[in-house]
Amino acid sequence: MQLNLSGHHVELTDSIRDVANSKFGKIASHYPLVDSIDVFLTVERHEQKVEATTHYKGATVAVNASKGDLYVAINDAVKKLDSALSTRKGAQKAHLHDKPILTPEPSANDELDSE
Repeated sequence: MQLNLSGHHVELTDSIRDVANSKFGKIASHYPLVDSIDVFLTVERHEQKVEATTHYKGATVAVNASKGDLYVAINDAVKKLDSALSTRKGAQKAHLHDKPILTPEPSANDELDSE
């Protein structure tokens, strides 16, 4: 899996890269169809924001997280992305099964007509 990290008003240090690779690496082990994840880190006055975007089974899945600490925001974004991918996976599985065909129950009039 390819992890594309970029930042705005933040220097991407080795520790930030290591944390992001280890956390988002868990997503790759749970969802092997995910080829790449784009992560955008933003640092503003009192808020650290993380935006993660990926493509999974024909749809774009994007999540946002913001906290006071960048590492906590990364962790929240990973949890949200895992949940969003799980929801997408469930929606895809729901369409795989054949839906039961409802047949009308025979009424009392139908039984009398057959005699």
